[in-house]
Amino acid sequence: MTQSIVQVDAFADRPFVGNPAGVCIMKKAADETWMQSVAAEMNLSETAFLYPIETGYHLRWFTPLAEVRLCGHATLATAYVLFTDGYVPKTDQIIFHTLSGDLIAAYDDGWIELDFPVRITSPCTPPAGLLEALGVTSEYVANAGEDYLVVVDSDDIVRAVKPDFNRLSGLTVRGISVTAKAAKKYDFVSRFFAPAVGINEDPVTGSVHCALTHYWSQQLGKKELFAYQASQRGGELRLRLEGDRVKIRGKATITIRGELTC
Repeated sequence: MTQSIVQVDAFADRPFVGNPAGVCIMKKAADETWMQSVAAEMNLSETAFLYPIETGYHLRWFTPLAEVRLCGHATLATAYVLFTDGYVPKTDQIIFHTLSGDLIAAYDDGWIELDFPVRITSPCTPPAGLLEALGVTSEYVANAGEDYLVVVDSDDIVRAVKPDFNRLSGLTVRGISVTAKAAKKYDFVSRFFAPAVGINEDPVTGSVHCALTHYWSQQLGKKELFAYQASQRGGELRLRLEGDRVKIRGKATITIRGELTC
């Protein structure tokens, strides 16, 4: 028995940029240990596993080390495969049933738009050793659900951050987003580090922008934002805050198609 799987570069308008994700479309639910093993074998920041149900698709995401409750780029990658490979008409919406509730994806002239829950940010005292591990100073640190948001003075600082991943992995936090107002073109830039779940740096992180959109919308007085995640691969995101929801738009491209044989 074989199982098809594809690799998709999400938040990318061409191959080899953005964030690669595995997408495994199954006929029915699979064993959790098997899914975790496949995610470890793929060795991408996340691999998505889904199967159809009456009202849409049941969707889960796994890093090489653990299941996560919310993943933006792998959801975008999954929606792209469903729309472009003919599973779902491009005129329809897709409803994903997930650990973070129902998520909606739509196709719009080559773009995928995701409808995600906003993550409210609130200022907090940073955990001991966090700023030292990042090698930055910050006058504003916020709690953002499972993550921390660290605001620095410039996008040059964001791009230059070289974390001590051993120290970061010892903190009791899923991940850390370092962000700053952009000097030009974009509204803000960010990078995201999550060594505690096996991802030193995530290339482009859709879910983190549920919190970043909330924060920067307040700071800039704008509901629509254009963001750049400044990893080595990099990726652009178009964002819109609508009440307690965040609309996240990005492009994607399929780079690998294969079959699992076990």
